Amino acid sequence: MESASSFSGDFSSLSFYIAFVVSGFCFLVALLVVRLSPSRFRQQSKSLETDCGGGSLLKKTCNCSCSCNTIDEISGPMLTATGTYVNGNTAEMHKRTSVVVDRPLCGASMMEQLVPEITTHALSYLDYPSLCRLSMTNSSMRKAANDDNAWKALYHKDFTVEQDSVTPVNGWKAYYAATRAIVNINSAFFEIIKEKSLQAMSRFWLNADYVKCVHASGEFFTGYDTVMDSWRIAFSWEEGVNFQVRDVRARVMTDMAWVTMKTYVDMETGLFNVTNVFEFNNGRWFMVHHHSSVMLADGEVAQQIVNG
Repeated sequence: MESASSFSGDFSSLSFYIAFVVSGFCFLVALLVVRLSPSRFRQQSKSLETDCGGGSLLKKTCNCSCSCNTIDEISGPMLTATGTYVNGNTAEMHKRTSVVVDRPLCGASMMEQLVPEITTHALSYLDYPSLCRLSMTNSSMRKAANDDNAWKALYHKDFTVEQDSVTPVNGWKAYYAATRAIVNINSAFFEIIKEKSLQAMSRFWLNADYVKCVHASGEFFTGYDTVMDSWRIAFSWEEGVNFQVRDVRARVMTDMAWVTMKTYVDMETGLFNVTNVFEFNNGRWFMVHHHSSVMLADGEVAQQIVNG
């Protein structure tokens, strides 16, 4: 009975010691885990910041210029490109995928992300002042607005498609500006006639002996002084005429330009075929030739031939 009681007391003491040792070991392990966890978490956060915030890992992989928070945006085009070439042509798939990924996806406007052909087509709907204003917004829009194809499309819309095969030496933008200048100068010629200003007409013509003028009456004049005398006579007995001009066609060379058009005062008096020739001299354009003739109807032409 005493031996049993002694054994029971020894066993209880042993169990207590074992439990104490195990509890102490667990406490030390828990403390060690708590101390190491923040350090490991900081290392992982630093690693993520290096790979994601700095973008070094993604930049080495895809060479894109935007941050890695657009992974979902990048994965969309990649999955699309991959799905297109699932059945083969893996090399082409990687080539196409790299092109899509390399393209900047953030920080660019919708206009800047369009392909050049679509951009040129969109710019063709703008007029001359709007296209000039667009070129002053930013570098990307300046590059798009200075595109030669955009100015060629604008030239054909504002002037003529007859010169589609022309290749301007200084590009279509410079050619458009030169053509617009000539058209404006040509319009000023008819304003001078309307105002009957001999002084303005004398400044409008080049003072040279080879200038020529053919009035609608058929009279021919050559030389600067003779041409000015013809306009003095015309302004003295004619009232100021407000010509309506249509079908204007201009061709501009380096130092020469000519404009053809149809003019009329009213439809009852008939139309006139007019050709004006300009020469670039001392930094400005001067008129050197004017030819005006009445457009005759077919019957009138035939009658003149019979009576001629």
